[in-house]
Amino acid sequence: MTSALWTPTDSAVHETQMYAFMERAGEARGRPFKSYEDLRAWSVEEDEMFWSLFWDFAGITASRKGEVVFEAGESFERGRFFPGARLNYAENMLKSDIKGDALVFWQEDGERSSLSMEELRHEVSRFAQALRAAGVGEGDRVAAMGGNRPEILIALLATASLGAIFSSCSPDYGAAGVLDRFGQVEPKVLLVTQGFTYKGIYFCCREKIALLQESLPSLAKVVLIPSVKQDPWYESDHSITPYDAFLAPFAPQSLTYTQVPFSHPLMILFSSGTTGKPKCIVHAHGGTLIQHLKEHRLHADVRPGDVLFYYTTTSWMMWNWLVSGLGSGATLMLYDGSPFHSGPNVLFDFAQHAGCTHFGVSAKYLDALAKDGQTPSQTHDLSKIRMVMSTGSPLSPEGFDYVYTNMTPNACLASISGGTDIVSCFALGNPIAPVWRGELQTRGLGMAVDVWDKDGKSVVGQKGELVCTKPFPSMPVCFWNDPQGARYHKAYFAHFPGVWRHGDFVELTPHGGLVIHGRSDTVLNPGGVRIGTAEIYRQVEHLDEVQESLVVAQQWQGDVRVILFVKLKDGVLLNEDLRTKIRLQIRENTTPRHVPAKIIQVPDIPRTGSGKIVEMAVTDIINGREVANTDALANPQSLDFYKDIEALRS
Repeated sequence: MTSALWTPTDSAVHETQMYAFMERAGEARGRPFKSYEDLRAWSVEEDEMFWSLFWDFAGITASRKGEVVFEAGESFERGRFFPGARLNYAENMLKSDIKGDALVFWQEDGERSSLSMEELRHEVSRFAQALRAAGVGEGDRVAAMGGNRPEILIALLATASLGAIFSSCSPDYGAAGVLDRFGQVEPKVLLVTQGFTYKGIYFCCREKIALLQESLPSLAKVVLIPSVKQDPWYESDHSITPYDAFLAPFAPQSLTYTQVPFSHPLMILFSSGTTGKPKCIVHAHGGTLIQHLKEHRLHADVRPGDVLFYYTTTSWMMWNWLVSGLGSGATLMLYDGSPFHSGPNVLFDFAQHAGCTHFGVSAKYLDALAKDGQTPSQTHDLSKIRMVMSTGSPLSPEGFDYVYTNMTPNACLASISGGTDIVSCFALGNPIAPVWRGELQTRGLGMAVDVWDKDGKSVVGQKGELVCTKPFPSMPVCFWNDPQGARYHKAYFAHFPGVWRHGDFVELTPHGGLVIHGRSDTVLNPGGVRIGTAEIYRQVEHLDEVQESLVVAQQWQGDVRVILFVKLKDGVLLNEDLRTKIRLQIRENTTPRHVPAKIIQVPDIPRTGSGKIVEMAVTDIINGREVANTDALANPQSLDFYKDIEALRS
C-alpha cells in the first residue's frame, strides 16, 4: 500500500485553525467530531449551522448579521444566505492590524514597492473620495485594465467601500476582448495602464485605450497608471487623468463603508469567452467574503502575519482570491510580469525575500520547472512555506513528486479546484490531513459536492460529473443582463435539474479526496468510452521531449478519434521513433483506447489570458466549425497552426 507524501504532526494539527474550528463546532453541536470527514459531513448536513458558526469564528464585521441563515427560493439559484445581514467586503479587508507590510509588489522590469496597512487604508480612502467626486455611487460600475499592481487592488477596495461594482481584466487582452467584457457592464470610471512589460518586451496600450474611450459611452472618467516616464503622451490628452492627478485633490481620511445586503453585487467576473461573448458573472459582498475566509483560514490555515502569494493576472479569479487574504491578516505578494523573466527563479527570489508562507502557482508552471530541471530547494531558503497551492489544471502525480523532491518536503501541497463561476473552490487543501499523490485533499466544508454518473447516481471510485446538491454562499448572484435568469439556469442547472453541475469530470478516492480527469465538455468518447483529457496529459508531458500538449476529439467515420498535438522542446522534431515512444507511454500507463490516432507537432498551444489550454477552440477548428471568439485568447495567432492539417484528412 502506498504511503502519503506528507502527513502533519500531531502538534502541527493542534495549531491549525481547522482544528480550533472543529473543537468549537463540536462544542456547539454537543459532541466532539471523531475525524475531519465527520466534520465535513456535518458541515453539509447542517450547513446553516455551519455557516452561522463560521461567521462568528471568523469574526466577520457587519452592522447586522440577521437571524436567518438561509432563505430558500423557488429554485436552487434563487436561495439567499443571510438575507437580513448588512456588511461591506472592503471593511473586512481593511480592518486587520497587519504589522509590517500589507502589500509587497514586484514587477519583472525591476519596479519594487510596498504599502503598510495604514498606507493602504489611506490610498483606498483617497481613491474612494475621487470615485465619489466622479459620480460613482452604489450599484455603479468601475472597471480596470491593468496588471497585478497595488493600484488595481486599491481600486477594487475603494469601489467596494462605496457599494459600487468592480470588474478587471489583464492588459494583454486584445481590444475586442476587453470591449467584449467592459462593453457589457458599462463602467462609469475606467482605470487603465499606459502599458505593460512581459518577457522583457514593453507593450504600449495607447491605441487600445483610445478604442475603449470611443466605444464606451458610459465613461465619465478615464484614469491612467503611467508606466513609461520617457513617453508621457497622456499629458496632452485632456480626456485622460493620470492616477496621481486623480487622487491629488483628496487627503486621507477615515474610511466610511456603505453597508449593503449580503447578496449585494461586489464584482463582475468574466468567463473565458472562447465560445462567444464572455458571461458576466456577478458575485456578492457576503458570499465572496465568507467563502474566501473559510478557504483561507480553515483549508489553507492563513493566519495573521502570514505572507500569501499566488501568481495570477487580474483576469483570473485567483486574483480576487488573493486580495481576500487581507481579511485573514496576511501580507499579500503581488507580482506582475513573466514568471520566468529573467530566469526561472524570479518567483522563488520573491518568496525568499518576502518570507512567503503560502506559495500558489499553476500546475503548468510546476511542470515547466520540472522539465527545466530546476531545484529551488537547493538554491533558495523556502523553509517558511507551509502550503504550496496549485490550480488552473490538474496537477499530475509527477507534479506532486516534484514539489516534495525539489521545492519543499515539509509543506502541505494543496491542489485546488473551483472556478470563476463560484469565485472559489469545490476541492481544497486540508492542513490536518495527509497529502496523497495525485489527489486533491478534500471537498470544501459546507459544500455538498458529489460525483454523479450519467444517470444522476452518486459514485465513488468511478469517473463522473462533479455536482453540488445544495446551495452555497458564493453562487453567482446572477449573470449581468440576464434579467429572467435563463442563461444562468442553463449554465449550471439544465443537465441535472435542481443540482449544480460544474462541468468537471472527476473521481472520488477512498481517502476522501478527488482526482480531476478534465472538463466534462471536452471528454473524449472513442467507441463510447469516456476518457478525461488530463489522463493523457499526465502521460505525455512526463516525456522529456514534450514541453506541453493538447488533446481533442475529431469526428471521424461515425465515431470520434483522439488527436494529440505536441509542442516539443527547442530543436526536437516529431519523428516515428518519438511517436512510438509517446504511444507506448500512454498505452502502458492507461489503456489502448487512450492512445491517439494521430500525433501532430505544433509550434504553440492556444491559451486563455489566465493560462488555461483552450481545447474547445481547437476541437471546433479540426471539426470544421467556426471559433466564436478568438479575442479571449492570450495567443490567438496560435490557432492558425490547427487549420487545414493534411494529416487529419485520412
